[in-house]
Amino acid sequence: MSRDTPAPHLSAIAEAVRAPGQPEASFAAIEKACAATIGHILFTVLLRHEVTGEAERFWTSHPKEYPVGGRKPLNPTFWTEHVLRQQRPYLGNDYEAVKAVFFDHELIRSLGCESVLNVPVVWNGRSLGTINLLHEAGWYREADIPLAQTIAALAVPAYLMLVNR
Repeated sequence: MSRDTPAPHLSAIAEAVRAPGQPEASFAAIEKACAATIGHILFTVLLRHEVTGEAERFWTSHPKEYPVGGRKPLNPTFWTEHVLRQQRPYLGNDYEAVKAVFFDHELIRSLGCESVLNVPVVWNGRSLGTINLLHEAGWYREADIPLAQTIAALAVPAYLMLVNR
């Protein structure tokens, strides 16, 4: 699959942020931009609930396997330290890297996904959640991270809406 030039897709996200129907309008544009510029088979948006120590799925490309509203505990793991506390993207390019951090790795693999790029969405020093892209083995590269972080920054208004609901 070829990857589109990011500029038009970033502009589309910016336009979506201005549109009514938030935060869904923003997340739809973000998913579309990620698909075109970085690529994904599975795309999810997780909201971090600091008080309960959980993550809630708000958006998904696969609602049957990963329904919206699903919650999971954010246990103290390498992944939570790296992504949510240190606010650094996690790039895992093979099934072993997926298996090392996700309890549902078999379901992930059944969808054809053996690589992952998780990007923290951060506002004012606070981790609001993550944008999660999963694809076939070897798909993601270090060079994808700056664009993914830019897209995550454009997602902040939608996340703030969720946090303040």
